[in-house]
Amino acid sequence: MDRMVGTVVRGLRAPIITKGDDIIKITVDTVLKASENEGFSLRSKDIVGITEAVVARAQGNYANIDHIAHDVKQKFDCDSVGLIFPILSRNRFAICLRGIAKAFKKIYLMFSYPSDEVGNPLVDYDLLDEEGVNPWTDILTEDEFRSHFMNTKHVFTGIDYIEYYSDLIRESGAEVEVIFANNPISILNYTKNVITCDIHTRERSKRLLKAAGAEIVYGLDDILNQPADGSGFNEKYGLLGSNKATENSVKLFPRDCQSLVESIQSRLFELTGKKIEVMVYGDGAFKDPVGKIWELADPVVSPGFTEGLTGTPNELKLKYLADNQFSHLKGEELRKAISEYIEHKDCDLKDSMESQGTTPRKLTDLIGSLCDLTSGSGDKGTPIIYIQGYFDNYSV
Repeated sequence: MDRMVGTVVRGLRAPIITKGDDIIKITVDTVLKASENEGFSLRSKDIVGITEAVVARAQGNYANIDHIAHDVKQKFDCDSVGLIFPILSRNRFAICLRGIAKAFKKIYLMFSYPSDEVGNPLVDYDLLDEEGVNPWTDILTEDEFRSHFMNTKHVFTGIDYIEYYSDLIRESGAEVEVIFANNPISILNYTKNVITCDIHTRERSKRLLKAAGAEIVYGLDDILNQPADGSGFNEKYGLLGSNKATENSVKLFPRDCQSLVESIQSRLFELTGKKIEVMVYGDGAFKDPVGKIWELADPVVSPGFTEGLTGTPNELKLKYLADNQFSHLKGEELRKAISEYIEHKDCDLKDSMESQGTTPRKLTDLIGSLCDLTSGSGDKGTPIIYIQGYFDNYSV
């Protein structure tokens, strides 16, 4: 076997990107300089990933709490609202909550339990069993909840989000009443006006609420889905995918990502003659085994990607082939037999035994997760990821 390396992932260091910067030029220049400095050649079917954070920064896609309050007031002609299923995250939700709370006199804050939508825990599942609490049927007040569960501090941050969010609401000038339930329509026992804060189940929550008699229903994706008093916006996702920028503002999910990735691909082709795939990525989609947190707090892993990243993998399971069809072979004979089998595999392996155990997830979810794990969320300074060999297989 001549080739010894398969997929290679590189985090590329780029300049600190700020509002108004030419993200297309910066991305292309960074890739070309990295190739020259590190001595690797660019190839067709390589992949460039750009984190959504620097795209939004270049766009200047920001909003402050007054912008959020302004837009919410335009949508709700009432003094109180039910705010359901907030994610337990200072980075993701605290500033949004402050803006929303400024628009009302009272907030009915309904937490899902024992964890939020992406796995941030309020309490351990085993404690539910010990206390005889059924999270699918039991609607609890804050006093009832705390009578069952004494420690509600987050396993990683040490924050009591019940207390923290309640304090933020009060500091914003509103009263707060806390409820715990997992059925969205439970909030209608308190108010007919609702903002549903869930991410991936938001359409179901809206549908159920409207069918059950809610009068005004919006999701976070409906807030700042257009400019409010000069703010940034995202026409598709609104506040979803936003992150804390300052103590009074958020960076929104980036806009126009499809045209961006296509422009970067075209520019790289002009300069190199190689058709390189490009994607903007946000959170990956994977679960932490200790904290049980599912990473994906963005509405999608990738808000924009080139055509070559459409679809799912079509792969064979090598160990299945080695243990079954070719169990009688070893060494070079085994390598040759499996390589030839791969070369002649069907275009659609979805129902075949040979593909069982492979990962039938979207390519953008898999590659975006790889990018997110490589760039991290701290001080690595590598917002651009370059991947080679991802589409190669054992026969190549």
